[in-house]
Parts: sequence; structure tokens; C-alpha cells
Amino acid sequence: MRINIVKSKNAEQVYVIHSFRKNGKNTTKIYKKLGTIQQLSDKLNMSRSEVIAWAKEQAAIITKQYNEENDNVIVSLNPSRMISKNKQLTFNCGYLFLQSICYSLRLDNICRNIKYHHKFDFDILHILRDSIYSRILSPSSKRSSFSFAHSLLEQPDYQLHDVYRALSILAKESDHIQSEIYRNSNFLHGRNTKILYYDCTNYYFEIEQEDDFRKYGKSKEHRSNPIVGMGLFMDGDGIPLAFDIFPGNQNEQKTLKPLEQKVIRDFGCSQFIYCSDSGLASQDNKLFNDMGGRAYVITQSLKKLKKEDRDIALDTKQYRKIGSSTFIDLKDLDENDPEVYGSVYYKEIPIESKKISETLIVTYSPKYKAYQAKIRQGQIERAKKMINANGKIKKNRKNPNDPVRFIKMSAVTANGEVAEEEIYGIDEEAIRKEAMYDGFYAVCTDMEGEAAEIIAINKRRWQIEECFRIMKTEFDARPVYLQREDRIKAHFLICYLSLLVYRILEKKLGNKYTAEEIIHTLRKMEMYHLEEHGYMPIYERTDLTDELHEKFNIRTDYEIIKKAKMRNIIHQTKVH
Repeated sequence: MRINIVKSKNAEQVYVIHSFRKNGKNTTKIYKKLGTIQQLSDKLNMSRSEVIAWAKEQAAIITKQYNEENDNVIVSLNPSRMISKNKQLTFNCGYLFLQSICYSLRLDNICRNIKYHHKFDFDILHILRDSIYSRILSPSSKRSSFSFAHSLLEQPDYQLHDVYRALSILAKESDHIQSEIYRNSNFLHGRNTKILYYDCTNYYFEIEQEDDFRKYGKSKEHRSNPIVGMGLFMDGDGIPLAFDIFPGNQNEQKTLKPLEQKVIRDFGCSQFIYCSDSGLASQDNKLFNDMGGRAYVITQSLKKLKKEDRDIALDTKQYRKIGSSTFIDLKDLDENDPEVYGSVYYKEIPIESKKISETLIVTYSPKYKAYQAKIRQGQIERAKKMINANGKIKKNRKNPNDPVRFIKMSAVTANGEVAEEEIYGIDEEAIRKEAMYDGFYAVCTDMEGEAAEIIAINKRRWQIEECFRIMKTEFDARPVYLQREDRIKAHFLICYLSLLVYRILEKKLGNKYTAEEIIHTLRKMEMYHLEEHGYMPIYERTDLTDELHEKFNIRTDYEIIKKAKMRNIIHQTKVH
């Protein structure tokens, strides 16, 4: 409502005007006549300017009363009238929370800068943001993702061929996008770059013939398809920092230095503790992180240690409980004591090296010992089932963690001669050797800090493994169906950005919910479109949906949301 002053020959009439839309057009009508300026001035004993100010106050009061009286929406439904044909009636609104994060990351500014360097006529921001929403809410091919984008409250203003053209541009700008997103992410969550975690995985393609980029290599999923590898840096709080991809047959140890140099150069992160697993612990990688104010904490396989170092590590003497300076012998522990069972013990062993001064920190946990023994016992049972009644192995397998490692072959002899038939049974010696390491775990480091701190740093490495799990399971990052190398790179950029957005959302919710709970909830948050009235939520309201609305200061869980209100909500999610 607003006021309108109509001047005539003898007076100035003051009206309250109601503006509204009818049949898709803006129109107005007189809602209330307040009187002339002179009449109101005499009646209220006010000057002309004071009368106008009073009239505006009246318009505000009338507006509030009108809204309260007209809040209820009456929907007329006819049981004999069919719904419209080929018309979408439900829309996802869960993406609005993801959209709020995307715009807070200044994704619109980044895309605007990209457009300055390229010539294209489509909206790359809309394509990129919709690709992120689709990867989280309905992961599938680019064609299917384009279809899913039509189920959002904001419909795509681009075509499918624009999506593929945009992928090529995004691939070229991948490094720029990553560095800018990192800088902007500090506005949402102060980045913890004191510790950087690095790991690699690979993704398969459902093709048989390799090319210059998709190569046959050692697949993490033991598939025989060509693969590409991904190296990922994560910060100390579990939020992705940077990534790169490489041919599937490339040695993972050689992927670290180029990406780490990019982080140092483009991200302004130069002094940090590098943490990774033993598979990335080459001498070159250690040397690279033993300078420039950096240090490293890397897992160490006890089985691969020199014999003298391994013997010291497994010697039960000279261990200490974390937080204590008293030496103990592990043999003296009563592992049935709940306190002992849940405690961690450690020893520090200097490692001789020509180029680096290292310390090996070996930990022992009775709880971890019990866990390993339980897992192995299950594998032994499976190994027994792999041997048939005639004492022959059913299938030859090569996975080093497969139960087949507990099976040995022996030959049956007759009259002093070796029989042709081979008999298989459980290898008790192999079981004994593996059980020696139960409960033990080791890391090597060039740091001089407290052992408890170093152990805690390594303990958080599980988060980067979870990042890969989310991308592979929740986001269905593989198999990859794209053919061109640049578009494949863009696909993984979208997966990386989706993971980053999700992790920020997870932090915003206080890490109280699992990935499955959050993503499932967002996917189910749908609205039913009532033609002339607005949108009606048709999802279940839960503690999680309540917290989403509270954290992002928007609400989509009223019984009905009018179109104007929904437009305001959408606009609010795009404010930095």
C-alpha cells in the first residue's frame, strides 16, 4: 500500500492505493480515501508536510492489517477437473541452501571475470551452479543433470549444447576457479592451512580402449577399465583445498609436487605440515616438505621398515601412555581393563637418514588390536570357504588384502614321489606373522613437537578418505561417460566444487549430521506449485530442516508460500 495525492482545481485529495497483479499485469486501485490536505490539516492541526507523513503511517498500518486479514489462502479444487497436461507441478527447494553457499563464495564474480576472457553468449554462472546442485541432489550424466535443472524453482535459461561448451571453458579456468574459491571461502569459514592432507584415488571409464589420458592402471576398485587419477589437498578442518587429475598409469608419488607448488604459488599457503599415507612417502616428497618452513607427518608401514627398526618398534618395552612420561612394558597391560583397552601407548624411535632427521612414532592400541583380530578372523573363515571339500582353492585371487593370503598350497606325496595334485589349506604361519602387528601403527615425521600432537594430526587423515567416499558414492563421480579430456577435467572440477560446497554446509550445521542424512533431506525438499496461489511444501519437517532454515535465515516450511515471498527468498540466497 502507498499514498497517492491527486491535485484538482480546488483541493489536494489523499488516497491509499493498493498495487497488485491481475492476469499477469500490474494494476492499482483506490483502497481508502483519507480526505483532502486542508481537511486533514485542520482536523489534525498539522502542516502539509506533517499530514503527508501521517498519511504514510496510515498506509503502513493499513498494509499490515490487509496482510493479516488476507494471509489465509483458499484453494478451490474440483474433483472432476483434470490437472494440466505436460506441466511440472513439483519443484526442489533444497538447492536454495546450496545456492546461498555458492553465492557467498562469490561464484558470480568469478564467472563474470571468466567471461571477460572468453567469447560466449550463454550464462556460465547458471550452468556451473546448476551443475553443482545436480551433482549433489541428482548425480547423473550431463544430459540428465540438464533435465534435473528443470525441476528447480529457477528454470535453466540455457540449452544442453551450452553445457558442453561451458565444460571446455571451465577446464581452462580450473586453476583460477580453485584459487579464487579458496580466497572467497575464508569469508564463510576461516581456513585452517596449518595442516594440509593429501591423497590420491582414481576413477574408471566404461570403455575398453585407453587413450592419451585414460590409461590402464592400478584401479582402487580393482576394475579392468581405463582410469584417470585425482590428487586432492584438504585443509586441517576437512574442507577441500585444491585438486588435479592425471593419467591413470602415472605414479601417484609424482603427482604431489606439481599440485603442492600450485598451492604455494597461487593460494599463498607456504608454511604448513604435510600429511599423507605411506603410498605417497617417496624420498623426494619428504625432502620437498622438509624445507621452506614446512614439515611432514606420513604413515609408515612397519612391515617395510629395516629389520633393526622394526624389532625396536615391536619390542614391548619403552612405551608410554599418551599424556604420561612413565615407561611401561606392553606385556604388563591388563587389556581387559576398560581404561587400558581404550588408551593409546607410544614410543619414539630416531631413524637414521643421510638427508633428513626423522622420528618414527609407533603407537599401540588394545582396542585397535581387537579390531584387527576380528577382521582377520572373518577373513580366515572366508578363506576356509574358498577351499572346497577336496582341498582345492576355488579361485585364484591377487588382491593383497584378500583372504587368499591365508591359504597355502601343499603337494600330496605317494611312495616318496610328488603327486601331480595340489592340495590347499589354511596357512597358520601367515596368520601368526600378520598377528604380530595387531594394535601397532606408525608415522614418521621431521617435526620436533609433542608425540600426542603428531598422533592427533595423523588421526584426522580419515577425513580426506571420506571426501573420496562422498564423491564416489553420494555424488556418483564414476563411471565417467565424457570423452574429451577438457570436458573430463571440467567434470571433476564440478565434483570438487560440489564437495567443497557440501563440506561448508556440513560445517555450518555443526557436523551433527551424516552425509547421507543431509543429502537425502535436501533431495526430498520439494514444493507443490499451486497455480495462482504459490508453493506448498510437501516434504517432512524435521530437526534437520529446522536447522537448515535457522542457519540460512530463510523459511520454506510454511503451509504455503506466496509467489512474491518465494521470489524474495530466492533473491536472499544470492546476496553475498
